[in-house]
Amino acid sequence: MSVDVAADLASLVEVESPSGDRDAVARCADAVTELARRTIGESPERLLVEGRTHLRWQFGQPRVVLLGHLDTVWPIGTLARWPFQIDGDRVTGPGVFDMKAGLVQMFAALEQLQRLDGIAIVINSDEEIGSTSSQDLIEDTCRGARAVLVLEPSADGALKVARKGVGMFTLHVTGRAAHAGLEPERGINATVEAAHQILAIAGLARPDAETTVTPSVMSAGTTVNTVPADATVAVDVRAITAEEMHRVESELQSLTPVLPGAEVKVVTHSVRLPLERSASAELFERAGRLAQGLGFAELGGVAVGGGSDGNLTAAIGVPTLDGLGAVGGNAHAEGEWALLSAITQRAALVSALVEDLLEDSA
Repeated sequence: MSVDVAADLASLVEVESPSGDRDAVARCADAVTELARRTIGESPERLLVEGRTHLRWQFGQPRVVLLGHLDTVWPIGTLARWPFQIDGDRVTGPGVFDMKAGLVQMFAALEQLQRLDGIAIVINSDEEIGSTSSQDLIEDTCRGARAVLVLEPSADGALKVARKGVGMFTLHVTGRAAHAGLEPERGINATVEAAHQILAIAGLARPDAETTVTPSVMSAGTTVNTVPADATVAVDVRAITAEEMHRVESELQSLTPVLPGAEVKVVTHSVRLPLERSASAELFERAGRLAQGLGFAELGGVAVGGGSDGNLTAAIGVPTLDGLGAVGGNAHAEGEWALLSAITQRAALVSALVEDLLEDSA
């Protein structure tokens, strides 16, 4: 166990950074900046996009890009009831696994390199909510690079060699209000229309192709005695191929109302196309060879349903390997945890992988 690694991790976890709190993520960006100064001696560009703070370091023309995020799913105040704690080799606390341990590991890896020329780093503050303000920054930095390494947490120690695409949409239904007791026939019930649309949306799923389409959060109406004039439904889409993601998005945009006079509209919030195995295959093989040379256990590789910023970089044609971050568990759940010893080991692997890629692309 490295005392410095534990202290560095505590310094990040103890600065709460829920995605929706822009001031909080800006404070965490300060903490990450200080971590970078202590380890690699370099401060980042501090980029404000739509009020959100993102960080970027660029050392010459980027050939290898490291990606990470500082936002978490945990609201302010979580730390008061669930503080950062160390129990032997195991650490716990809000955001420790996804993905503040990965950020500590990232800079521990970079600290081991003799030089940083050819490396870029992007750490954004909205990954957990779709990277809507940072997508252009990520793509612009990574376009033309030899490789992108994503320091998101591993899956039970395995690297993530494929990820489903993720789409986030909202269905808006417009009806017409009326008194539910006196003249309901004058209304157009947005809740009923939404019910029709929810069934149609759920029917877009294709289990045989591993495509899921999930209507989730719904809101409708104002008072119990009023025919609802408006309704909204959030929709989550996951697909393993770009073709399937495009199909579902097209069919969502083609939805038509069932009730006379009702209107429906689907708004696309974000679409991350899949990270397919072809994007990671060569990098995974390279990482496995280097891990063997370092005397580490054989690396596993798995496909997962969740998306990351690696989806964005794979979609623009840059070889991408994900899940190089923390070894632990319970992402987004009470008690998420990480192993301190794995941070040190994976940092050595990432450092070797970066150096090998830079030499190969020189």
